[in-house]
Amino acid sequence: MSEIIRAGLVQQRWTGDKESMIEAAVAHIATAASQGAQVVCLQELFYGPYFCQVQDADYYSYTEQIPDGPTTQLMCELADQHGVVLVVPMYEQEQPGVYYNTAAVIDADGTYLGKHRKNHIPQVKGFWEKFYFRPGNLGYPVFDTAVGKIGVYICYERHFPEGWRALGLGGARIVFNPSATSRGLSQYLWRLEQPAAAVANEYFVGAINRVGVEPLGDNDFYGQSYFADPRGQLVGDAASDTDDEVVVRDLDMGRLTEVRDLWQFYRDRRPDTYDSLTGA
Repeated sequence: MSEIIRAGLVQQRWTGDKESMIEAAVAHIATAASQGAQVVCLQELFYGPYFCQVQDADYYSYTEQIPDGPTTQLMCELADQHGVVLVVPMYEQEQPGVYYNTAAVIDADGTYLGKHRKNHIPQVKGFWEKFYFRPGNLGYPVFDTAVGKIGVYICYERHFPEGWRALGLGGARIVFNPSATSRGLSQYLWRLEQPAAAVANEYFVGAINRVGVEPLGDNDFYGQSYFADPRGQLVGDAASDTDDEVVVRDLDMGRLTEVRDLWQFYRDRRPDTYDSLTGA
């Protein structure tokens, strides 16, 4: 019989303050767990607004240490309580003045496993991220969890194929892509890029986006979170484009073997011909 992993995605509207965002996320995780989810991913910078619409040093106050900060510790307790693997995107302070866009990964027994720091940092209108984040320095880690090997690739990174492939080479079976992406800018790519990455790299992708227009700008975050299988097909429907939603889907890991035996993309790679990719 095929192995089935029940996985969840949480998309949220900005509620107006950090505390209520965390409270809502805690409730959404409980909802996913009650539906049998074994792994759950929250949205990019989940407990805040998407403050990168402006450049304002006041938002540095949203940083926390990972794993020693209070939100990571809370999420470790929740993971253990519900028996779920959690992917928790937050604003990380490594030391005063050194900040990253980061996702903590916590195993189903509450063990903190590590973190992914966003490597690709945009700096364009409405997405002034270089004001807030240093580029990641941890590469593309794959985490060995209770549901198998998973990876994380944050928002803007999805436009860069190299990291997707690195996660596949690391053995990832599911890659989560927590995002904050807006209707006018990228909606035409939302149903294209992540399914294409799932096909090219032969794993499942969970794509998460926040919802709503926030007070800091006119970016209209359009939700529509979904899972794509390694054939590029959506697993069930995408979420609402306007409301909070918890998406829980069964992911058939047997599809990975089926697709890899059929297409053999990893067998037919030619890294000996890729030297130019690492040039300046």
